[in-house]
Amino acid sequence: MSQYWSHLIHGLTPYVPGEQPKINNLIKLNTNENPYGPSPKVLIALQKEASESLRLYPDPNSDVLRKAIASFHDLESSNVFVGNGSDEVLAHTFNALLNHDKPILFPDITYSFYPVYCGLYEIAFETIPLNDSFEIQVDDYLKPNGGIIFPNPNAPTGRSLALSEIERLLKTNTSSVVVIDEAYVDFGAESAVGLIKKYPQLLVTHTLSKARSLAGLRVGYAVGNPDLIEALHRVKDSFNSYPLDRFAQAGAIAAMEDKAYFEETCHKVISTRTHLVKELTDLGFEVLPSGANFIFAKHTKKDAEVISAGLRDKNIIVRHFKKPERIAQFLRITVGTNAECAALVSELKQLV
Repeated sequence: MSQYWSHLIHGLTPYVPGEQPKINNLIKLNTNENPYGPSPKVLIALQKEASESLRLYPDPNSDVLRKAIASFHDLESSNVFVGNGSDEVLAHTFNALLNHDKPILFPDITYSFYPVYCGLYEIAFETIPLNDSFEIQVDDYLKPNGGIIFPNPNAPTGRSLALSEIERLLKTNTSSVVVIDEAYVDFGAESAVGLIKKYPQLLVTHTLSKARSLAGLRVGYAVGNPDLIEALHRVKDSFNSYPLDRFAQAGAIAAMEDKAYFEETCHKVISTRTHLVKELTDLGFEVLPSGANFIFAKHTKKDAEVISAGLRDKNIIVRHFKKPERIAQFLRITVGTNAECAALVSELKQLV
């Protein structure tokens, strides 16, 4: 630790992203990237953007992109905020909308960036335990708070909360913001975006990294009441007025407009997930119901760390969370292509 660090930096425990190893012939099933490439229209848009216009700053408000996102969701541009990946959007959300006197609430097993943001912005929080089936129980959140946030589907469990339960929460929790992090919603869960016009305290965040195969471009967005969106813009313009470059905006616009390709690849992932769950169940795994592009599974007899290490020896990487203890025997496995999942199952047959 340096004597030049601020008191805040001394106390931070940074987020640790999923491993990005440099291994040849790797089957990478650890960071929930889409196994299929982006829309061909995205690649054309990126090639077109590689011109002398790169000497100019990008549109600071990303107006064309916001309009494309609004059109997709049947909203107005004033309902849309965009940022450099949904992580930046979430960071601004914590600072702008969840930084109050009362503690915010989120699940005890969830996206591990949430407590990091709380540390960065010195926000008090309370974790709410998932039930024995790793489900979010809305009744546990019906108490005074400075805001509520959780992913739907939840990560890393993959379990989804019904839209009716989200609406029940919104009907009761009217004095603070409710943030639904829908990074994985397109793979089988119900989106809460349709509730935005009815509930002014609702903010829904999305990423183009998963269902639209653009993890390399770093584009995320939030949709909500214009009042909430204005708060995010105030933070953004006090931090970085140009978070999305010309390539990111051009590629994201093309991705949002190619609805057919988006739906096709989502259906492919869902189909492969269904088959993979059956295969793993036949091998003695307990698999939680998933509405995401990954599954959360534990073997009834074999240790998770041993399985993870054995797969790594065969150049297959999955995610093993050693903490908290409740999930220490689970593996989070990204749904890859049919061929990648077949290779995974083949190796698992030898290991278990």
